[in-house]
Amino acid sequence: MRKALSTAPVLAALLLAACGTTPPTPAAPAQPPAAPTEAPAAPTEAPAAPTEAPAAGKLGKVCQVTDVGGIDDKSFNQTAWAGAQQVTKEFGAEARYLESQQQTDYEKNINEFLASNCDLIVTVGFLLGDATKAAATANPNQKFQILDFTYDPAIPNVWGQVYATDQGAFLAGYVAASVSKTGKVGTFGGINIPPVADFMIGFEQGVKYYNEKNNANVQVLGWDSAKGDGLFTGNFESTDDGRRLGETLMDEGADVIMPVAGPVGLGTAAAILERGNAYLIGVDSDWYESAAEYKSIVLTSVLKRLDVSVVEAARAIADGTFSGGTKVATLANNGVGIAPFHDLDSIVPQKVKDDLPGIIQGIIDGTIKTKP
Repeated sequence: MRKALSTAPVLAALLLAACGTTPPTPAAPAQPPAAPTEAPAAPTEAPAAPTEAPAAGKLGKVCQVTDVGGIDDKSFNQTAWAGAQQVTKEFGAEARYLESQQQTDYEKNINEFLASNCDLIVTVGFLLGDATKAAATANPNQKFQILDFTYDPAIPNVWGQVYATDQGAFLAGYVAASVSKTGKVGTFGGINIPPVADFMIGFEQGVKYYNEKNNANVQVLGWDSAKGDGLFTGNFESTDDGRRLGETLMDEGADVIMPVAGPVGLGTAAAILERGNAYLIGVDSDWYESAAEYKSIVLTSVLKRLDVSVVEAARAIADGTFSGGTKVATLANNGVGIAPFHDLDSIVPQKVKDDLPGIIQGIIDGTIKTKP
C-alpha cells in the first residue's frame, strides 16, 4: 500500500567534506531522530547557500515520489525525505510523500501530486526518469526535481541532480583496502545502472590506488570496470538477496563489503553481524546513524547528499532563481563524501587517515582519477 505523510522538520547532520585547499578530517555527525518515518538526515555540510531563509509564504508544499525502495530504505529515498523535512523547518512548508511499491506506481504517484498544488515535486531515482519527463513536458508550469538523473537536452522546469559518487567511493575503497586482513574486499549492486555502477567503479579505483601507493595487492570482488559488469541482485527491495550475496562474498574471502542496493544492503549487514568476520560500508547516508542496529560493523559510508539537493531546489523556488538543467554534486561542492569511522576508527591506520586530505584534494584538482 502507498503511504502519504505530512511531517515535522528534522535537523541535518554534519560530516567529512572536501573544501578549500586543506579538506577537513571526518567529524562525528549528530544523532538522528528516532521516528521510523522521519528519515535520518544524511550527514552533510551544505554547500554555500543563503544564510537566511526567504520570507515565509513563498513556498507552500514539497512533494516526494519515492522509488520502490520505500521512504524508510536507510538510503537515498530516506535521505531525500530528510531534505524535505528540513524544508518544512526553514520555510514552514508542508512536506508529503507517496511511496512507489512497483514501477507502474511512478506515473500514478506523480499525477496525484500534479493535482495537489505542490510547489516542487521531487522524484527519487534513475528509474523515474521517463515518468518525470512525461509529466514535466505535459505540465511546463510545474517545477520538478529528479535525483540521480538528468536530461539532454535539458527540460526547463526540471532540476536534474546527479552525484559524483565515484569520488566518495574512491575514498571508501582506499580505506577498505587498508583494513582488509584477507586481501579481498567486495561490492555488489541492485541494478546495473549508472548511479549504482558509479559507486562500484570508484570503490574499485580506490582499492587500486591503495595498492599502487602501498605496494599491496588487495582484490575487489563483485565488480570489474574493464567489463562494466559485476554482481547484482536485480532489485532494490530483497534483503534476502542482500544476505545471499553478502554471504557469497564472505565465502570468497571478502572482509569488507559495500552493497549498493538501498535496503537490500540491510540483509548483507545482518549476515556480517552474525558472522562477525567482516565490515560494512554503507551508501547514500551514514549507516552508523540510519541503520544503527548495525553500527558495530559499519566502517564508513559513501555519502550522497540528496537532502542538501532538495533544500537547495526549494530555496531556489522560494527566492525565484530555480532553473532546469543539470546540477552535479561533487567533493568540491560538498555534495558527496565519506562518513566518519565512528567506533571502528582505531582499525584504520593513521597513515591512511593522514593520506585522505591529500587524496581528496587530488580528486578535486583532477590529478587523481576516480574512473578508469
